[in-house]
Amino acid sequence: MINFIKKFIENYESQQKKENEKKTEKKHFISNSLTESLSFFKNKFGSSEDLTIRKIRIMDLDSAIITIGGLVNKETLGNNVMNRISADMKFNGTPIEKYEYLRDEIISSCDIIQISSYEDALYMVMSGFALVALDGCDRMLAIGVQGYSSRGISEPSSEVMQRGSREGFVEPLRINMTMLRRRIKSPTLKFETSKIGSISKTEICFCYMEDKVSPDILNKIKNRLSQVNLETIMAAGYVIPYLEEKNDLSLFSSIGMTERPDTVCGKIAEGRVAIIIDGTPNVLIAPYLFTEYFQSMDDYAIRPYFATLARLIKYVGFFIASLLPGLYVGIGTFNPELLPGPLLNKVAISVGTTPFSLMFETLLIHFFYELMREAGLRLPKPLGHAISIVGGLVIGDTAIKAGLIGAPTLMVVALTALSSYVIPNLYEPIAMLRLLFIIAGGIMGIWGVMILFAVVLVNICAKSNYGVPFTAPISPLGMFGMRDVFVRAGWKILSMKDSSVQYMPGAHPKKPKEQI
Repeated sequence: MINFIKKFIENYESQQKKENEKKTEKKHFISNSLTESLSFFKNKFGSSEDLTIRKIRIMDLDSAIITIGGLVNKETLGNNVMNRISADMKFNGTPIEKYEYLRDEIISSCDIIQISSYEDALYMVMSGFALVALDGCDRMLAIGVQGYSSRGISEPSSEVMQRGSREGFVEPLRINMTMLRRRIKSPTLKFETSKIGSISKTEICFCYMEDKVSPDILNKIKNRLSQVNLETIMAAGYVIPYLEEKNDLSLFSSIGMTERPDTVCGKIAEGRVAIIIDGTPNVLIAPYLFTEYFQSMDDYAIRPYFATLARLIKYVGFFIASLLPGLYVGIGTFNPELLPGPLLNKVAISVGTTPFSLMFETLLIHFFYELMREAGLRLPKPLGHAISIVGGLVIGDTAIKAGLIGAPTLMVVALTALSSYVIPNLYEPIAMLRLLFIIAGGIMGIWGVMILFAVVLVNICAKSNYGVPFTAPISPLGMFGMRDVFVRAGWKILSMKDSSVQYMPGAHPKKPKEQI
């Protein structure tokens, strides 16, 4: 049955690939007739109001400047293009020679690209470039006059730091690339751009250090992203499934995501590959390790002993947020003798005065908490905070007084909810694990929780991406790598040895000898 499903998936993917190849348009080269070129743009855009075509004469040739309203800076367009072109400008020669004279002598811009196909012309004009077309010439000039408005650089709200940089990534791709270059002033830092999305033509950028990155990892990432068959890319999460291993059933992702330039620079220096996607401030990091979910930039800006304490708190918070509700339900339902006497009396009285079983009661409170969290997250901030506070106080207090839920159960769920925010990047898998552990504890007791925990542990240890074990350096054990896992050593120790991530063919769980 499993083999049949795998074959079905492979056949479906191959069919989709063939359909995408059929949809791939052949390049249509620009005609030397200005009338035909303008007709092409008018037919493509139809009645769209943002297309602007200004007809002028340049060196006794009928010409046109094509732009998209709102994407160009009118002042830059006027100074670098319009003011440089005068009606009485004279130059004798063929249209091609006049085109070259205009390109080399007249236009003053540091960003000039020669276009020879209509597909490239459409992409450039919709990226904020101004197209200059001359009659009798089978090519166009794309001049960089972008001027669309964007959000200013500010501190990311999802990754707050007490010490360190206050800058966060923004939506424009070039600004994000500049923030990385400003921090790593090395010629080995490389940027490679590509386009994905058959309709959106979203520009992405691979960022890596040439002397640090593994060529196998880099090539594998490029190959996977070249197989993206989506029409539009509106967020970084669109491409994460294509970067992960096929048929990955783990709740944890081996692709990291951050909004902080300093975090990306630190990962690039370790041999990772950062993927910047135009239009989103979230930058992807591949490959990403499980232990890195418990690390933050604050750990490296404070004293090692306090960073170690904070990291241990994160690990403890992860286990509390995942296991505590399941253990509470399992022990309270099947093994109450494990509880101390006073606590057992409280739990027994609470369970005896409520109409629901302990498992259903815990699941109900968990559902109410997620409901209030979602409401507070989606509403405007002032109203969202009010709903979260009022909902937590009113619903919790009223439910206890009405005898619908018990105070110990509410306390356990509240503690697990608080612990889950210690590792915000792991909230989604923690929420699912908490639900599964509650069900396992309610059905099989403490043994069900332990069996499920063993399954999750095996799943994490068996996971790898790009030949890098997900649990490194814990498994396989690397003693020098352990200096930055549970304990954060000082910078004198951290800088003693290169810690670049390298491709390990033998680490792949299914295809040990797979080569790229």
